[in-house]
Amino acid sequence: MLTVYTLRQSEEWDSIVRSFHDYDVYWLNGYVKAFQIHGDGEPLLFYCETDGGRGVNVVMKRDIAKDPRFAGKIPEGRYFDFSTPYGYGGWLIEGERRDSIFDAYGKCCQEMDVVSEFMRFHPVIGNHAQADAYEVIRLGPTVAMDLTSPDVIWANVTSKNRNVIRKAQNSGVKIYNGRFPKIYDTFRDIYNATMDKDHAETYYYFPPEFYCSILYDLSLNAQVFYAVKDETVIAVSIMLTANGRMNYHLSGSLKEYASLAATNLLLYQAALWGCANGCKTLYLGGGVGSGEDSLFKFKKAFYRGDDLPYFHIGRKVWNAEMYQYLASLRSDIPQESRYFPAYRA
Repeated sequence: MLTVYTLRQSEEWDSIVRSFHDYDVYWLNGYVKAFQIHGDGEPLLFYCETDGGRGVNVVMKRDIAKDPRFAGKIPEGRYFDFSTPYGYGGWLIEGERRDSIFDAYGKCCQEMDVVSEFMRFHPVIGNHAQADAYEVIRLGPTVAMDLTSPDVIWANVTSKNRNVIRKAQNSGVKIYNGRFPKIYDTFRDIYNATMDKDHAETYYYFPPEFYCSILYDLSLNAQVFYAVKDETVIAVSIMLTANGRMNYHLSGSLKEYASLAATNLLLYQAALWGCANGCKTLYLGGGVGSGEDSLFKFKKAFYRGDDLPYFHIGRKVWNAEMYQYLASLRSDIPQESRYFPAYRA
């Protein structure tokens, strides 16, 4: 039996998610609500239970006709595609009969006129290994800190990074954490300034309502860690926690204080907090576009091990004929583009 839940069924939604051994914050109702506010689509939870097992998947349902490039070319409310909410997700499956779950889900997708689906699997959970029905592609390595103990955390920090952390401490940088309206306002100001510096795409600027949702709808799972120097907040990060997992979500810092390396100290202190509060890992993510760039190297300085979790994506075309038709409407797609779905390139 397959059941679809919407945000209005928040208690049932989260009860199902929390019944799975490997769930993380990205599957929770309060997490996806913020991204609906951001305009990413309608969040849906699919729960399938069969004789051979059960599975859960969270998606953002998007009306393809609302993409400006298809305005007036196809009717609204007729064809849709699915995408994993910002961050990570994909199927969580318990049991051996995955085929029966995917058969039921595939039939539902066809009945809902879903053209395609794009997934970003959770690197730490490694649930890409369960996605038999999808084309799974391995991208770059990511970093997850081992929070077994304070000694393990420190032992995994590279010697150069240890010196940087000590420098921040000796410079008088202090780390605090909490959840209250003013700190989210401060976070937004610093984060937006960081996006300006990095020439980020418009998508990465989130409205005030987005942060209100994190504050109130994800109150048990989100907080801001922030670095202070001489009563000025100079670096910030939203950390997400659930089910023994801690995740480095969004962050920013003031460029005029870059020499203090406040973010290095912030991540180290956050890891210690996670350890003290029962978290097993602090997931830092990877480089830009899954590359082994300067961002990746910064994160890798917090974990010496070679057992890095890799980021995987999944692709599935549920309606091949409509997929090709939509792509044919896009004469401006570069031939070398590997974007999926191709019609949104």
